[in-house]
Amino acid sequence: MDRFVTEDSFWKLFPGASFGIVIARNMLPAEDVPEDDRKELSDLLRRANARAERFLTSSTISEIEPVKVWREAYRRFKTKRGARCSIENLLKRVLKDHPVEPISPAVDIYNTISLEYALPLGGEDLDAVRGDMRLCVTDGGDAFLPLGEDETDPTLPGELAYLDDEGTVCRCWNWRDGQRTALRDDSRNAFLIVECVDPERRDDCAAATNDLARLVKHYLHADITVKEIVTAENRRVDVS
Repeated sequence: MDRFVTEDSFWKLFPGASFGIVIARNMLPAEDVPEDDRKELSDLLRRANARAERFLTSSTISEIEPVKVWREAYRRFKTKRGARCSIENLLKRVLKDHPVEPISPAVDIYNTISLEYALPLGGEDLDAVRGDMRLCVTDGGDAFLPLGEDETDPTLPGELAYLDDEGTVCRCWNWRDGQRTALRDDSRNAFLIVECVDPERRDDCAAATNDLARLVKHYLHADITVKEIVTAENRRVDVS
């Protein structure tokens, strides 16, 4: 991966958005994370599930403010039917009393931060991304193999997606990750992102980014080579 670039077509739709970018290199493989650290991460995730309850101001998922703002955002571009922002899925689990469970150290870290701030987070294997990774409105037809699936499902015209030189990294902004670039248990270098569509929550985006970098450095012994906030005034990040 060379750069992360947010294109004009994105900013025309969401001029007040912001992103926190963390580049983590030389991470410990999941199998090398000490058991004591895994237990600490599990405790952090458990507490984050509990703290996320403060966002649950309604028993109807669509009326919860962090969900409502993303549903409104998804109406501004073409999506697959039923596509929802990742934070909705996490908060729905908390609402239904089915807490988000540990998966792997890296995923547990960004799920913890996502629940703590009610902001969507994601991660990609830095070494699997080809050329620049771009967030843009697509012309459609960009190659995509969804995580956990056997059949390709290319982008739609007018869809907002993350793309690289070989195709699609993530569909419908932050809905569905692809197999090719997904973080694996043995990934050593990662592109991590905090996404914020609400201009009133830029400070939360920055705080979440700081916490993300801190946890990845502490528990995965990673070298944090980039930690930067992307806005309409600062649209690209050099990660090479």
